[in-house]
Amino acid sequence: PGTPPPTSVEHVLELVRKTIPPLHPAGIPFVAAPLAVAALGRNRKWIRRAGLASAAATAGFFRHPHRVPPNRVGVVVAPADGEVALVDTAVPPAELEMGTEPRPRVSIFLSVLDVHVQRSPVGGTVSKVVHRPGQFLSADLADASEVNERNSMLLETRDGADVAVVQIAGLLARRIVCDAQVGDTLPIGDTYGLIRFGSRVDTYLPPGSTLLVERGQKTIGAETVIAQLP
Repeated sequence: PGTPPPTSVEHVLELVRKTIPPLHPAGIPFVAAPLAVAALGRNRKWIRRAGLASAAATAGFFRHPHRVPPNRVGVVVAPADGEVALVDTAVPPAELEMGTEPRPRVSIFLSVLDVHVQRSPVGGTVSKVVHRPGQFLSADLADASEVNERNSMLLETRDGADVAVVQIAGLLARRIVCDAQVGDTLPIGDTYGLIRFGSRVDTYLPPGSTLLVERGQKTIGAETVIAQLP
């Protein structure tokens, strides 16, 4: 009851809605600008086509698809779409004051073709958010975690586990957006930020966590399980 017939306009619109992901609000100005150029230059074919093509490409970059996180207890999901670049242990960023002992780390590299919103890897309360200026080396380099511009966020789960997620700018990425603030409570998989254009996201886990991904594996933000908390 209430389901539109397959040939109805409502059904077609629903299919379109599910196929074409919505646009992240941060992308609206970047899509509106080339659309305005296309409208102003509508009498010149090459200007109109270039504006429309640029708007479509930008909308693709800022897409914000719906995701359904797993409901298993103690899992950590990928904070971003991309490719696992590192699965190792490393000392968390000093600004988070998590100590000097290495922790399990999963680094995900985002190409310009990946979805670029970031999602909370666990459900928890934001205890720290720190932005640090830096360089803009290629995000797939190991040194990028140390020297590139970054935004670090520390989450505390209901069970008291500390999980850090770090947005790292890349060669083309010159802007990190983080909407989360200290004191916010984020559900697992909730969107909290965005990096443009091409970047990396590191997740630091508590000692004893079980890592469940390998280098080179593709991840889907909010859905791919990357670790199990101890």
